Amino acid sequence: MKCQKFFGFLLLSSMGLAQECYPDEERIDCHPDMGDTPERCAARGCIYCDAHVPNQNVPICYLPRDYSYFMVGLPEQIEDGFRVNLVRRSTDTMFGGDSANLTLIAEFQSDYRLRIKITDGTPRWEVPLRIDPPSGGNQNPLYGIRFTNIPAFSFKILRRATGTTLFDTSLGGFTFADQFLQMGIKLPSRNVYGIGENEQPTFRHSFEKWPRWVLWAKGLPPSYDASLYGVHPHYTVLEEDGNAHSVVIVNSNAQEFVMHPHPGIVYRTIGGIFDIYMFLGPTPENTVEQYTELCRFGYDHIDNLRTVVDRMIASEIPYDVQYGDIGIMDRRLDFTVDPINFAGLAEYVTELRTRGIKFMTILDPAISVGEPAGTYPAFDLGQEMDVWIKKSDGTPMRGRVWPEDHVYFPDFHKNATREWWIYLIKQFHEELDFDSLWIDMNEPGNFVNGDIVQGCPTNSINQPPYLPRVRQNSLYDHTLCPDHIDSAGIHYNTHNLYGWSESEPTATATTQAVGKRTFALSRATFLGSGRWVTHWLGDNWSSWDNLHFSIIGMLQFNLFRIPFNGPDICGHQLDATAELCGRWMQLGAFYPFSRNHNAYGKLDQDPAAFNGSIIEISKTAMSIRYHLLPYLYTLLAQHSMIGGTVARALWAEFPTDPETAGIDRQFMWGSGLLITPVLDEGATTLRIYIPDARFFDYFTGWEVPVRKAWDEFPITPETIALDIRGGSILPTQGPAVNTNLARQNELGLIVALDDLMEAKGSFYYDAGDNLDPIGSGEYFWAEITQDRFVVLNYTVTVNGYADMNRQVMGNITVNGGPARTNIRVNGVDHTEFFMTPESQLNIYNLALVANEDFIVEMS
Repeated sequence: MKCQKFFGFLLLSSMGLAQECYPDEERIDCHPDMGDTPERCAARGCIYCDAHVPNQNVPICYLPRDYSYFMVGLPEQIEDGFRVNLVRRSTDTMFGGDSANLTLIAEFQSDYRLRIKITDGTPRWEVPLRIDPPSGGNQNPLYGIRFTNIPAFSFKILRRATGTTLFDTSLGGFTFADQFLQMGIKLPSRNVYGIGENEQPTFRHSFEKWPRWVLWAKGLPPSYDASLYGVHPHYTVLEEDGNAHSVVIVNSNAQEFVMHPHPGIVYRTIGGIFDIYMFLGPTPENTVEQYTELCRFGYDHIDNLRTVVDRMIASEIPYDVQYGDIGIMDRRLDFTVDPINFAGLAEYVTELRTRGIKFMTILDPAISVGEPAGTYPAFDLGQEMDVWIKKSDGTPMRGRVWPEDHVYFPDFHKNATREWWIYLIKQFHEELDFDSLWIDMNEPGNFVNGDIVQGCPTNSINQPPYLPRVRQNSLYDHTLCPDHIDSAGIHYNTHNLYGWSESEPTATATTQAVGKRTFALSRATFLGSGRWVTHWLGDNWSSWDNLHFSIIGMLQFNLFRIPFNGPDICGHQLDATAELCGRWMQLGAFYPFSRNHNAYGKLDQDPAAFNGSIIEISKTAMSIRYHLLPYLYTLLAQHSMIGGTVARALWAEFPTDPETAGIDRQFMWGSGLLITPVLDEGATTLRIYIPDARFFDYFTGWEVPVRKAWDEFPITPETIALDIRGGSILPTQGPAVNTNLARQNELGLIVALDDLMEAKGSFYYDAGDNLDPIGSGEYFWAEITQDRFVVLNYTVTVNGYADMNRQVMGNITVNGGPARTNIRVNGVDHTEFFMTPESQLNIYNLALVANEDFIVEMS
């Protein structure tokens, strides 16, 4: 049925505006490619004028305000939205191939989700991404939309509750051409986050000097503003009043976001269509929910691997997974094990499992073509099933990566390739009983540019008329040619989807091979990759700035709905100092995905390779992580059920406090734990912001004496600041050297009371490795509350995990309440408790069955 929608329109038009010298903040670049001159500018029908403020990257050749399209007639109301017909109003062109007629469809998909799709009526590339329908109806949308023709066509999206304009294309520059699409968007705030994957120096984007962020998957180490492994055209805006919204642009071509000082964004892509989804929140966590719905490279011998494992176990640093990189392979061939240097690896993996340690190994996508016929099943079967990416002449494209010979690249968009890949993984598991898989080099990476014999021909696909500022000014630098062909189309369109297309068959095969819950870890990701894989932040540098940047990357991928992510602790490239690695282990204990990994030929940097103090620092940090694993596990379960973030910025919890908007040296686990690591070399003090709430020191229960203010205090090499937010209840478990042993320890609760002397929390638990526990109901869930009448209620709401009755709730710690002299548990006096000088109540030896309701009264 049709429903009433909020929209408006203006039909006035303005043509032939004077060629004035526009203010810097109102310009849209007419010559984003290099080499602008007055003559070239005039040939594009644009205005040439020096910037008012020099050296700020302000465009000096810019588009006139009336450049764009013109709306024909009135917006037509259709079921759940509007259709608008557009006609191009000028013969001037930037790069040629402009579409004369366009159709804009505004779909009111739910009260909180709006889709804007703009096409030209011709067959064009569209991303083959599965888009789940939203939950709920669209009878009361949080948004409205308005259209205008003044001075050219534009539209704006407003938040109905506040009247705030969230997305306004009147910034100008709207272009829809065969290989160049552009849209200028005015934003309601400078608090903009996301757009990845790039190495960003701050979580909140800067608008100074018109920074440009390019999205084109690239398998090279981070290099500040250069594009990296994943492609996520997704940004979140924290509005001035604390509301938030997110925008996702479903486009897989090479693209860039220019941060415009208005503030705004100029979005450009060189293919596809405009397919824009807006999520209205209104809270920061709502926007993510709505968008939803240790290791080393260089183990050259098994004895080296054994040495690391043995010293980690001897140092008693908690440790769950051992990784095997390409060094375990026979001549770096996928699906093989080096029979000399890693003889006995399969038996050693079995031995590790008896110690409670799991094993993850690696696969690269490219397959060597140089093995004798009949000796390498991965290639032989691939030839038989015709699974390779082709050149325009229909022959397989040849590249070069780690193997000695040339390689072919699988076409993961093809169903036969999916079947081939799943079969190979399952067969390899019969030889090496791994627990999970890690896929690398899947941007895809190539050690040569394009085909190793032919390179890349000269044509408009390989050398398009406009090129975003990609590395080396080439789309095929260290990857395939854009005109190479897979079953979904040309690589020009599908390059950014390569890791995404490999992820599903890898995850499926791993689960089928292992037969238990597992995960796949991918370097390259795209919109929706979190459905199948987790992510590590690539080949980062062992440097202090990368220590800080890792927080930014972690927070970004939580926005991108891949919360189980983190970087290589201590860095991958270069050699880490003991101080840096110690501080990184402290921070790394609080990445959702926590592993230590570095490059071949670098010094060992597992914590046990350093001196005694670093071992102790690492042991302490990881023991805290294991103590808090039930809380982290609960956050991950909540994400799996409803979306949202696990690690989050302070502004996500305190959106109306403007001080939090720029903080990226602190972060939170969920809503309950504030984490402030030391990020500076030689630091003797730590500066910390405490938002407007009660916070309690994790180690002592001492209440932080400031609120909505900065505090600074002296530190030692052992310091990491952890503070529990008032109003929170965190489930815990006694730490051990791995999770198998930790699960045998007693459970506990940390309670932190808020201003009303209340607190609440949730607790999720399951078998740890059963398939789809949430879908099958084979899990445990409890809700815990403490009210102002000092009664703690533990209420079981789901009791589907059969072995939960073996778990014991042994201790409860309460922070922020008055001194207590009497404790009753389920109506029976309990005498085993004490108060600390910091007014922390510790109740111990409870011996409660964890899957039964209980009540604790405190007086």
